[in-house]
Amino acid sequence: MRTQVVIVGGGPSGMLLGQLLHLNGIDTIVLERRTKAHVLSRIRAGILEQGMVELMHKAGVGARLERESFHHEGTQIAHNDQMFGINFEQLIGKSVILYGQTEVTRDLYEAREKVGAQTIFDVADAAIHDADTDAPYVTFHKDGREQRIDCDFIAGCDGFHGVSRRTIPASVRTEYEKVYPFGWLGILSETPPVNEELIYANSEDGFALCSMRNANLSRYYVQCSLGDDVGDWTDTRFWDTLRRRLPAEVGEALVTGPSIEKSIAPLRSFVSEPMRWGRLFLCGDAAHIVPPTGAKGLNTAASDVHYLYTGLLRFYQDKDSEGLDRYSEKALARVWKAERFSWWMTSLLHRFPDQSPFDVKMQAAELAFLRDNEDAQRVLATNYVGLPY
Repeated sequence: MRTQVVIVGGGPSGMLLGQLLHLNGIDTIVLERRTKAHVLSRIRAGILEQGMVELMHKAGVGARLERESFHHEGTQIAHNDQMFGINFEQLIGKSVILYGQTEVTRDLYEAREKVGAQTIFDVADAAIHDADTDAPYVTFHKDGREQRIDCDFIAGCDGFHGVSRRTIPASVRTEYEKVYPFGWLGILSETPPVNEELIYANSEDGFALCSMRNANLSRYYVQCSLGDDVGDWTDTRFWDTLRRRLPAEVGEALVTGPSIEKSIAPLRSFVSEPMRWGRLFLCGDAAHIVPPTGAKGLNTAASDVHYLYTGLLRFYQDKDSEGLDRYSEKALARVWKAERFSWWMTSLLHRFPDQSPFDVKMQAAELAFLRDNEDAQRVLATNYVGLPY
């Protein structure tokens, strides 16, 4: 087979890139190691920045998002028994959109199928060859048979554990990582959200987050030990822990019910530089990971897609390679700012095992300053709704 761009990874970043390129006459083939049903079964975050929403519209998949999403004009932050709001609209005139990542991916799959663009699911042993030459190609196994795709460029959108980043020689790569000493236990329940806005809570007992998917589907998280097993957490234990970490009036309003999904996610900050090697470009989790505090994961992947899509467009339409040559530089400049914000939010809101009484007082002082200072709130709002591309 032959195509212009091979996209390794059929998650939201790979599908968004593929749809944007297809609509501009650039041929792509997407390779995904899982089945379509498996990809669509993954439960992920759902806070979209304005830039991500604009890319969805540009990709022709904004209609259902506009109908079914929720606009969030702000967020709530709780510290022990007190809570205060940060109104993005009042502070900077912008908001965020609540729309599940699974729905983003479903919309992109349907759009790609409608235009007949090729996606190959359930592939094995994907390997990237000659990425540092002018003739890269990808091999993989499908139904027991090895296949090959020759191409101009390869976009590695295959996540932290994918083959793309590992294709870049270790002598070329520099990796930066911070592993946090706790995880998030998250549940999904068919219950009304406890609040119309997200609540980020710092309590003596640890962190908690109240989120949602829609008016009757809630997503809640509590900080837990990395040594915990999901089986250790009954629904009763989870609800009791969550209620204890929220202000009393919020805890009393909490509607509980059976969990329909429950999982534990470790937290890490990670960046791999550079994000380009020859004709291979890394996007999203293949190059960087953020802790989920602040909802930057999918949105930072979207900014990568923006830089790569515009670079490829300039290359094919104007024979101008500057966008591709500067892709890694531009993407990383924004990535590190998102990493900073996610690290700051995580440090502000969680209890760390080695925290001293002084550290706890510093957290409290930082939260009090954020509560009382409009300039500090404006900085948070600017980062939360998304930095410009």
